Amino acid sequence: MKLTSVFAKNLRLYRREAKLSQERLAEFSGLDRNYIGKLEREESSPTLDTIEALSLALQIDVECLLHR
Repeated sequence: MKLTSVFAKNLRLYRREAKLSQERLAEFSGLDRNYIGKLEREESSPTLDTIEALSLALQIDVECLLHR
């Protein structure tokens, strides 16, 4: 499985576990809601800064978003 696919799956999983909408996660992370949707649909690849912002917003370790 491609790392982009792993990231997208994990992002959606942890966002839902936190009971956050894409809009709310966008607010917490300082990112755009549309961009978060693109990440979850594998239409865009995140930068390291984006991964860090999302992990902080979700209150999880960065590794959780990249773990197969």
